[in-house]
Amino acid sequence: MRAFVAVVRHGSYTGAAAELRVTQPVLSRTVQQLEAILQVRLLERSTRHVRVTSVGEQFLDRAERVLGELAQAVAAVGAQRTLRLGFSWLLPDPWAQNTVAAFENATGATVTVMRRDDPVAALHRADVDVALLRGDPDLGGAADVQLFDEDRIAAVSTRSELAGRQRLGWEEIPMWPLVVNTVSGTTGNWSWPGGERSVEIVTCTNYDEWLETVAADHGIGVVPVVAARRSNHSGVRFVPLAGAPPVPVRLAYLPATAGALVRHFLDAATGTPA
Repeated sequence: MRAFVAVVRHGSYTGAAAELRVTQPVLSRTVQQLEAILQVRLLERSTRHVRVTSVGEQFLDRAERVLGELAQAVAAVGAQRTLRLGFSWLLPDPWAQNTVAAFENATGATVTVMRRDDPVAALHRADVDVALLRGDPDLGGAADVQLFDEDRIAAVSTRSELAGRQRLGWEEIPMWPLVVNTVSGTTGNWSWPGGERSVEIVTCTNYDEWLETVAADHGIGVVPVVAARRSNHSGVRFVPLAGAPPVPVRLAYLPATAGALVRHFLDAATGTPA
């Protein structure tokens, strides 16, 4: 019915095929299948024009009403559907807001954002449907889609001798104690494989602890630049960092349980600029 209505509305198979994102031969066969089911001729075809038959005009009115009611029914059900997006700290912006809007507009479903210290564990216990991750954590068998990279920035206490610096170099970081979020952090000893490593590691297990530990001047931190835009802590100063490798941002999901909503969200996520 959608194929038939689209052909009538556009007055051609070309425009209807473009709207429905199918080829013209596929669209033509679809309309022919509808005619075969109904055992009537709905359209008169020529090399230049498509004309609706009298029977087709009667069917068109009813088909449009049926499709309208179907759209309302789907929208009503969609409003009750929710996709749970897990994250450990600070969703990337404006990517997150744009992706959520694109997904909700396309599906009628809603996105619930859920902060979890360990989004991968939350994914495996079915606490979330999709997990946003930074860096290269162990996915435990989950699949992932890489979205984009984020630059790194240094974070120091306002009481630190580094607070007055205008820039730090990546090679300088191992000279000071490094505050590491061991659960969802993106920078640690593993960030310098086979090379220089921090002399001292100060550990914590979530972003809030990381921020307060840096503010207390127990060490310096290195995080994606989103933290500088979104974290307003009077005891922390963010300092540009030269030469640091970027941080990959990815979405993880479980293919065995990924339904249509997850697939739609992945489409929206990969189609949204960072």
